[in-house]
Amino acid sequence: MKNKEIRELTSPELAKQLEESRREYLNLRIQSKTGQLENPARIPAVRRLIARLLTEKNARKQKEVAG
Repeated sequence: MKNKEIRELTSPELAKQLEESRREYLNLRIQSKTGQLENPARIPAVRRLIARLLTEKNARKQKEVAG
């Protein structure tokens, strides 16, 4: 998901996507520990996605407070 796509999400969609990404990250970590992970490059990709989502969420919160 690109930054532009993240900015276009509504707040409830953003929260839902963040929850889904966190759940996926947890599942990937579990698969990694049990040796079932097929695509190890997916772990950092999901971590970056979570960071982007949190950044957008925090930016929206700052806009609410400031203006």
